[in-house]
Amino acid sequence: MLARLITSTRAQARALSSKSTKVVESTQKGHKDVTTNISAAHNQNVIWSDALLTKDERQKLLNAKNKGATLWFTGLSGCGKSTIAAALEYKLLQMGVNAYRLDGDNIRFGLNAGLGFSAEDREENLRRIAEVSALFADAGVIALTSFISPYRKSRDRAREIHKKRDLPFYEVFAQVPLEVAEARDPKGLYKKARAGQIKNFTGISDPYEEPLNPDITLPTHQLSVDESCEKLIGELKKAGIIKS
Repeated sequence: MLARLITSTRAQARALSSKSTKVVESTQKGHKDVTTNISAAHNQNVIWSDALLTKDERQKLLNAKNKGATLWFTGLSGCGKSTIAAALEYKLLQMGVNAYRLDGDNIRFGLNAGLGFSAEDREENLRRIAEVSALFADAGVIALTSFISPYRKSRDRAREIHKKRDLPFYEVFAQVPLEVAEARDPKGLYKKARAGQIKNFTGISDPYEEPLNPDITLPTHQLSVDESCEKLIGELKKAGIIKS
């Protein structure tokens, strides 16, 4: 009885071992299909892994009503970029369009919690979010990023990250005079900055470099939130990001 049990157990083990080997072989074959010869500039042992479908094929499988893209909202604190991005996200989702908002403050709760507001940390903050928004866009989502992003160099880098991957990128300038933004002061930050309680505050103790050639300009002291959203939706339709 015991001998039969041992023999049966060994047979089951051999069967499982055989199945495991087949799974590994299948996995390894798939791995070879996606492995490229593209290595990272910072480490030659980091190799790019390709998907098994193109962006267009992904959209067809998802039956998507839109292409992936990034709308990069930039402007002073209090210019309305977060308010407009949140309203636009809601409107797009109501239309059945895949969209997701990446807010500057929200990102600092998690992904970028360890970064401060020095010029170097701001650059790294925006580099990371440019990479993240490019991933969203590659997945067929319209990424709505609302960051002050005060320096042209960092915004240009974000555009370049998307350009290298053939992903649409739109710089959206939420334009407002400093005095209007300061009068709004929804978070009370300008008051603290004027009192010297906040260092490196954009517009007060740190510069804001306005976009020279933004893709879309929203004068938020002249347009309502709904008017701003309609303008953006119109531009997305015109560009073919939202399918008619």
